[in-house]
Parts: sequence; structure tokens; C-alpha cells
Amino acid sequence: MLTFLGRRFLIAIPTIILISIFVFGMQKLLPGDPVLAMAGEERDPEVIAFLREKYHLNDPIAVQYFSWISNALRGDLGISLRTNQPVLELIGQKLPVTIQLATMALVIALFIGIPAGVLSAYKKGTWVDWLANIIALSGLSIPNFWLGIMLILLVSVNLGWLPASGYRPLTEDFWLSIKTMLMPAFVLGTGLAATLMRHTRSAMLGVLRSDYVRTARAKGMSEATVLVNHALRNAMVPIVTVTTLLFGELLAGAVLTEQIFTIPGFGKLVVDAVFNRDYAVVQGIVLCTGVAFIFMNILADAAYRVLNPRMRDK
Repeated sequence: MLTFLGRRFLIAIPTIILISIFVFGMQKLLPGDPVLAMAGEERDPEVIAFLREKYHLNDPIAVQYFSWISNALRGDLGISLRTNQPVLELIGQKLPVTIQLATMALVIALFIGIPAGVLSAYKKGTWVDWLANIIALSGLSIPNFWLGIMLILLVSVNLGWLPASGYRPLTEDFWLSIKTMLMPAFVLGTGLAATLMRHTRSAMLGVLRSDYVRTARAKGMSEATVLVNHALRNAMVPIVTVTTLLFGELLAGAVLTEQIFTIPGFGKLVVDAVFNRDYAVVQGIVLCTGVAFIFMNILADAAYRVLNPRMRDK
């Protein structure tokens, strides 16, 4: 396993380099000049010249890139042009919020999507299958912002069960933090559950036609044992792939959901940074997100080898 992970990390290095080049290059193509925004309304030429010199914006593009990436390797992603805070510090403040939201949303999606997919495949062609597919398509079709607004109106305004917006850290008030995150996590989780349901159903349909499943049934095993121990376990490889990718997307920031529920996570941070032309923050967030996707894929590859012994020799 260690040799396998070592090879995967070596392959990830050039990928991370390409991501960094792409992130830095795309940032240079964005319209607007952050220095002009920082200089204020008067835009004193001396102030503009000082700011350009301070942030090395007069250097050639290649020099700026190598300066940025060398600092990033040392853990320095730059300074926010708007708040004058280190970008790594800003990310450290927002990351726990996004991880909590992503984890809760994924738990909801797993508890809904996988059982629904297994049941839909097992009851293929029946009303249960049709109902599960209709619900899944509805979950994929309903926009997150609309569902979020409807939940706020019904659950918070009319019923008063949960807070309408805001965020409270887990360390300050555990249960209040769970309550404030429950609605946004449900909004994100329903969409993910629909995706997981469709992939689980497809994987289970292929596995249920296999010879070893028919053999297990011929031995007199219960349907629950056949479905869980034989069918679902062998269908987990594509499900793990989808789950890790979905979790990576959540870590990238659920922009609309975080804006609706006023959650200070990655999504809100990157939106504010783009509007304020805070390019150092945008670069840092996108780079961290790309690296997170790579490591999630490595984690998925490792999970394959745990779930499927036939892959351990590859």
C-alpha cells in the first residue's frame, strides 16, 4: 500500500504544478486592476507606484509566478489586498466551516442515496423503482437556491424550528452549530443523494446479474445478506469514486447555498474575493481546492484496494 501511495503522490506532483500555472495564468486574465481599487478614489500616482512595487506587480509574469509558487511551497500564499491578512490565515478560518458543511451534507446524501439506489435496483421495474427515480430526478432538477429559500420560509419563518441563517462554531455551541448547519446541509445533501442514488442503482443492477450473486442465493442466504455482503460490497468502487468527487466539490465551496444561509465558508470567501478583485485570495483558494481534489482521488484509489482485493496487486 505504501508503494502504491508513493507512486500516486509522485504522479500528483506534475498535476499540482500544472494547476498552479493555470491558476496564476487565469488570474492575470481577469478584468480590472486590484491596485486601482486599493488606491482609493483619488488614485494618487505615487500610491499606485508604491503598491505595484510592494506586491511585485512590475516584475515580468514569469518572475511573479516563480516568486508566488516558491512562497506557496513554504506555506505563504500571499497577503489579502483588501483585509491585509495572510491568505493562509483566511483559508484556515473558513476551512473548518466548509468541512463541517460538506461532511454533514455528505452524511445526509449517503443515508438517503445509497439505500434508495439499492432498493431501486432490487425492485427494478416496480413502483418503488419508479418512485425512487422520480425523487432522484426531482433532487437533481430543483435549484439549491430555491429549495433553500423555501426551507427558510417554512422551517424558520413559519415553524421556527431552526435558525434561518448564520453560523456558530462547534467549539462554542455544539448543538446550535448543528442546528444552523442542518438546513444548508440538507439542501446540498438532497442534490448529492440524487446523484448517489443513480450511480448506486446502476452499479447494483450490474452486480445483481453476476454469477456469484446467483450462487449466494442458491446457497440459501437471506436477501439482506446477499444485497449487503455480496452485491453492495462489490458495487462500492464506482460509488466511492462519485462520493470522493462530490466531497471535493463541496470543499470547493457551495457558493449559492453559503450566500443564502450567510455561512462564512469557502464559497462566500471566493465570491467576496472576486468582487473585490482580491486576486491573492482567489489564487490561494483555487490552488488549495485543486490540491484537495487530487488528494481526494488518491484517497479513492486507496479505498478501491481496500474494498476490492483483486486490485491490490496492480
